[in-house]
Amino acid sequence: QVQLVESGGGLVQAGASLRLSCVASGRTFSSYTMGWFRQAPGKGREFVAAISWSGRRTAHANSVKGRFTISRENAKNTVYLQMDNLKPEDAAVYYCAADPGSVLFTDQSSYAYWGQGTQVTVSS
Repeated sequence: QVQLVESGGGLVQAGASLRLSCVASGRTFSSYTMGWFRQAPGKGREFVAAISWSGRRTAHANSVKGRFTISRENAKNTVYLQMDNLKPEDAAVYYCAADPGSVLFTDQSSYAYWGQGTQVTVSS
């Protein structure tokens, strides 16, 4: 069992930066693929980024490429999402997810564990 706790969300102006963190419990964190998803009001949950257990492989949604970066520190059981040049359309609840496999899934149904989410609000 893995428990995930996100933090770092908040209210910022367009063009600002935020760094989200997700701390995982459990001794097997370093073997999990980790992902970030987001859900805006009235919309479905969408893929944002994923990272392999080693950190060597990453994937980012086209809508955030060049602005968001996923990374991880296995020694701290933590995965990060650095978000730069935020836009109003990035506003959403951001969720951290974990999967024991090695594939960088973009489909939320492939992830076994989820955090409670952290709110990101971007004003124009």
